Amino acid sequence: MNYKHFYALFFLLLMSFSSFPDKTITAIPAIKADENTVSKSVIVYNQLNPNTFQLPSLESFSIALNGFYLLKEKGLIQKNILTLVDFSLSSNAKRMWVIDLDKNLVLFQTLVAHGRNTGEEYAKEFSNKAESYQSSVGFYATAEIYTGKHGKSLKLDGLEKGLNDKARERAVVIHGAEYVSESFIKQNKRLGRSQGCPAVPIEMNNKIIEVIKDKSCLFIYHPSAKQQILTKLVS
Repeated sequence: MNYKHFYALFFLLLMSFSSFPDKTITAIPAIKADENTVSKSVIVYNQLNPNTFQLPSLESFSIALNGFYLLKEKGLIQKNILTLVDFSLSSNAKRMWVIDLDKNLVLFQTLVAHGRNTGEEYAKEFSNKAESYQSSVGFYATAEIYTGKHGKSLKLDGLEKGLNDKARERAVVIHGAEYVSESFIKQNKRLGRSQGCPAVPIEMNNKIIEVIKDKSCLFIYHPSAKQQILTKLVS
């Protein structure tokens, strides 16, 4: 393990044992932030084949992977596919990754929108409330495909009470959108925004949905909500 990875994981462990708000409700069983868990995250990260893409940050990937293992053990997800969205990054960056954990291979890295009331270029505010037009962080299970006003779309079930469990009733889904494109960024200096959905480029929509449909893990990360997410993982 190199020193950069060691200090990143050391910071993650410190955060996981810090104090958290009492109002947070645990939706996922306890995770043991022990040496084996940490080492496994680093091993998997170091073995990832980025394909032609850049890797996500170690911190966001480690939280995502640990949550994936818990959800898989609980039976809430079935596929060994992990989709990671890092909302700490500019909306002008390709901040969604789809990773095949059987092959340790990054399948896609692409643009993804956040909600119109979550922020301009950067995501800053999150909500689980209906009509908030904000994104919700945390862990999701992908569900069924349907055809809606945006064409082929994928329903999501939020798995963390108080953070994203209203996703289905809010119609927070994955869908393609014209405003998620390099041309939109060029014209507007930032990516377009959704009503809370993690919208993706139209040309990527079908490919992504077909890979991640039917009970795979989606994780939306932001450092401002990390304590809440970690509370659900370690409490």
